[in-house]
Amino acid sequence: MKLGIVLSTQSAKFSALAYKGQLAENAAKIKGYGFDGIELAIRDPKLVNQAEIKSLLTELELTVPAVGTGQAFGEEGLSFVHPDQTIRHQAIDRIKAQMHLAEMLGAMVIIGLIRGFRDKDVSTHQTDTWLVEALRGCAQENERVKLIIEPINRYECDLVCTVQEGMELMEKVEYPNVGLLLDTFHMNIEEPSIYESIRLAKERLYHFHIADSNRWYPGAGHLNFPKIIDTLSEVDYQGYVSAEILPLPDPDTAAERTVAYMQNYI
Repeated sequence: MKLGIVLSTQSAKFSALAYKGQLAENAAKIKGYGFDGIELAIRDPKLVNQAEIKSLLTELELTVPAVGTGQAFGEEGLSFVHPDQTIRHQAIDRIKAQMHLAEMLGAMVIIGLIRGFRDKDVSTHQTDTWLVEALRGCAQENERVKLIIEPINRYECDLVCTVQEGMELMEKVEYPNVGLLLDTFHMNIEEPSIYESIRLAKERLYHFHIADSNRWYPGAGHLNFPKIIDTLSEVDYQGYVSAEILPLPDPDTAAERTVAYMQNYI
């Protein structure tokens, strides 16, 4: 397994980002602390210099395991299940654009909050149909790029909150390039057992987020990371564990302590 951390290419409302903006400076810091890669949070690929990003990370010998897309929802309100058809189509087009960027970077594309929320005026059946259709449309755009669905706790999202719900959604989508991203912070809220949920995902587990129970860096809360990493090894997970954490007590300390703690286990 390799260790990564999330870096947003721009400022964002979302709080659980250790680093935001100042790409070159922060990427160099991340490399210096000993991370293997950077998970990039990018609202819109059109707003970044893609060639410059690739060149910078190649120079630093950092890989990009995944591209985060949640800011398209948080900053612009785009979602797969919005009642407005135009917005739904914009969300799908945005993910397709993210997939083209991801292929260039050798990354996966995260399907988090951009899937949206249920609307009280839209039936459950219709919402679920829109979600499946959107994922199929994106998945077939480029089957070389993996889309990874992140179950998110009920306080932040009401559409796919558990690993079981994520598994059921994948079965409906029926594309092998659609898998799961599990996050320890969300699992600690939603799953009866983090370890059994990892076992449930098995070979469809494509990416993994780490944050402690308080969403601080690993080791700052009460989660049992040695057992979590052992369980990942048990299911033969060989991807990244990527820190999506609050920048507390400050970004650099959070990053440094993540490496110091996790290097004992991966």
